Amino acid sequence: MNALLLFADGKAQDLSIFSPASPPAESIRDLSILIFVITGLIFLIVEGVLVYCLVRFRQGAKSPTEPAQVYGSRPIEIAWTAAPLLIVTIVALVSARTLWDVTADPPKPQGGDRTLFVTVIGRQWWWEYHYDSYDGRPLGFVTANELHIPASEDGKPRPVFLMLKSADVYHSFWVPRLAGKTALIPGRTNSMWLQTSEPGIFLGQCAEYCGTQHANMLIRVNVDSPLEFERWLVEQAKPAAEQPAVNKDRDVFLAQSCVNCHRVRGTAAAGSYAPDLTHLMSRQTLGSGMIPNDPDGKNLRAWIADPQTVKPGCLMPAFGLSNEQLSSIVRYLRTLH
Repeated sequence: MNALLLFADGKAQDLSIFSPASPPAESIRDLSILIFVITGLIFLIVEGVLVYCLVRFRQGAKSPTEPAQVYGSRPIEIAWTAAPLLIVTIVALVSARTLWDVTADPPKPQGGDRTLFVTVIGRQWWWEYHYDSYDGRPLGFVTANELHIPASEDGKPRPVFLMLKSADVYHSFWVPRLAGKTALIPGRTNSMWLQTSEPGIFLGQCAEYCGTQHANMLIRVNVDSPLEFERWLVEQAKPAAEQPAVNKDRDVFLAQSCVNCHRVRGTAAAGSYAPDLTHLMSRQTLGSGMIPNDPDGKNLRAWIADPQTVKPGCLMPAFGLSNEQLSSIVRYLRTLH
């Protein structure tokens, strides 16, 4: 995986399914351990019988006769039929229960339940998040690549339900420590849920090959405290702030074909094909986790100048901007907090 994915904020990230931080991930961990124990015991039994037979019935170099041949044994036939049947039944029942746990149907939004509803749209090769409602309140804004959710706190659960869609090809949403893989299929809506009391950053990956930049279709989940999440919601719902000092730079941006794909709420930029840029500088990364979104705009400038050098094969072209145009666009975008 991309180095930024593995080392977010300078700290190595634990991507193991055996370190769950959400009830669905715990159910998957428990099922995995059970299957590992069952298959491990089967392996030991089979290999033990094999070694015993090799030692017990080995033929000496000068042995004149074959060992006694046994043709059929009812007890053995019953044993090796009943035992696998019992094992398969246990695994099927436990798997069905786990599947039930991790695929709960989303409830209807209602006030006081502290539930967040987000529609996730997979695109080549980035993620679009439509924040639908929280605690029964409609939200109605769009962000990209970095999913913010509230942490459960003071014994009050704050579940998150994701409705998963694809705008183009098959994708798969997977954050190992929060939930299992769920497919995003064109023309179909799938769902998943998660919930955690651990604030911080959880990282994931598209888990279904979806084209040249599949490996760099990265997922970043920011789990905020309830108070921080409320503040974040308020800020994200606002349109782009008016900055009289950069009106000229804004006009340069709006004059480019960027507006055909990108949206900046409160301006004439109303594209829906590429990430919403209304609060671009509130995000920690660019290019779906490819490079840090540094405050001085150095990486942003490199990304706009030639996206193909940062993420080869991405659908954003280089526009051949002059240095003056590039500087104006970067200055304007850096005001979008």
